[in-house]
Amino acid sequence: MVQTVLLVGVIASVFVGFNIGGSSTGIAWGPAVGAGILRKVTAAALMTVFVFLGGWTVGRNVMDTLSGDIVTTEISLGAGVAVLFFIGFGILIANVFGVPVPTSMTTVGAIAGLGLATGTANFETIGWIVSWWIVTPVVGFWVGVTVGRYVYPELNRRVRVEVSEGPTLALDRSGTVPRPALGPNTTPGELAGTVVVLVIGCYMAFSAGASNVPNAVAPLVSGRALDPDLAIGIATVAIGLGGFTIARRTMESVGSELSDIPLLAALVVMITASTVTTALSYIGIPISLVMASVMTIVGLGWGRATRPIAARDALRGELDAEIEPAALTAGPDAPVTGIGEAEPAEVLDAGDLFDPRAVVKYVSMWIIGPTMSTLLAYVFFTLVPIA
Repeated sequence: MVQTVLLVGVIASVFVGFNIGGSSTGIAWGPAVGAGILRKVTAAALMTVFVFLGGWTVGRNVMDTLSGDIVTTEISLGAGVAVLFFIGFGILIANVFGVPVPTSMTTVGAIAGLGLATGTANFETIGWIVSWWIVTPVVGFWVGVTVGRYVYPELNRRVRVEVSEGPTLALDRSGTVPRPALGPNTTPGELAGTVVVLVIGCYMAFSAGASNVPNAVAPLVSGRALDPDLAIGIATVAIGLGGFTIARRTMESVGSELSDIPLLAALVVMITASTVTTALSYIGIPISLVMASVMTIVGLGWGRATRPIAARDALRGELDAEIEPAALTAGPDAPVTGIGEAEPAEVLDAGDLFDPRAVVKYVSMWIIGPTMSTLLAYVFFTLVPIA
């Protein structure tokens, strides 16, 4: 009987990990695939490798929090399986609404619901986690504002990530021993930009592994139903499968609803979100990559749009300058004006940046997702006590 329940639990873990791979691979590698820098299969392979590294290293800290700190007792095998089904249900609901699922928040909510129903909730840990859920969007937003207002325009003018026709690298066979060389149309700048994009994508995949691998297996690790090393392996395989299959579509469409930002801005967002997520995972806080990503996009656009307004004018309430939130999408050839100066026509006529309604939907899911997960788990474990 125990083996059957464990098998069901592993299947539930694979389902959760599979869906995590489908969404997080698109977030990490969508910009690079969309720019034609690498193929989807290559992106999925890199995602699998760096998810494993993130889960095996930093992810263990999040695993400890989820499996032993949110409730004051071990999560039994039966309860762990039930929690995994609630996590999977949360992913399903998010997919129905078409937004990236806040998996870490859903996981915490399900385990907290178990703790509330059994009187074993560790409110100190839960409060500490929730406080970081409030701080993280604020940090992402203000980092985005600072970069967008003071750094991005000049960065956009100086840094161009271009992709020429043909292979980026080729083999030079003119000598005795073949050696790597630039492709027929590749410039040194293009090669450097390609390397930067790949490194940032790997960094984001590492961050996704650190935050998401524990979500798929922590409920089974708590009661020692699975060894942590084996659990990390199972979660990695499941996330990899999602990356090679259902993520192929999300890599094409990522960002199409929320934002239409250029590749350079996407890289700024990826660096910020990955750094925030990795840092919080290191101290054991379950956090969502999507949370930091969305608010960094909003902050980046807002910061870029407010350049025509000097800080002293904003403090005085003198806000007569024309601003355009879509200024972030202006091309690299657009003139760079100083803080407090009017924007040129090339900037004011730029395309749409993001859909405010989509932002509202994302933020709503951050509230609705863990709340529903907590309530459903609480009701279930109250009505169906599982030892």
